[in-house]
Amino acid sequence: MERRIQIAAALLTRNGDETLLVRKKGTSAFMQPGGKLEPDETAEQALVRELQEELGLEISSPSMRYLGHFQAGAANEPDHLVVADVFEVEIGDQIARPTAEIAEIRWISINGAASVPLAPLTRDHILPHYRRTVVNR
Repeated sequence: MERRIQIAAALLTRNGDETLLVRKKGTSAFMQPGGKLEPDETAEQALVRELQEELGLEISSPSMRYLGHFQAGAANEPDHLVVADVFEVEIGDQIARPTAEIAEIRWISINGAASVPLAPLTRDHILPHYRRTVVNR
């Protein structure tokens, strides 16, 4: 039986066709920034907190657009299923900086093939959903 990890994640965008991915310390896969919800915390609250802690970004709930509920095998925890509420967030001219457990950040083109290893949730669900729906609006 797989254990579930409930998270909130951000599809951070800039310039209409780039998204920011993060790689946590001690791992190789890149993924959406975000993290686990604290007790009694909404997905939006968790995401505001995580983006501040991990990237130094100041985001407010009204600036988030809900993209959906996705799940996939966890990239870094065997026998775990990541269950994510995902929000699109345009960061404008804010500069993201890796802090806390983030080892590296990378902006990738949403329309091009990523040249980095991607977590299953990002590779199989979030980026394809973004390509199908958000880019074409």
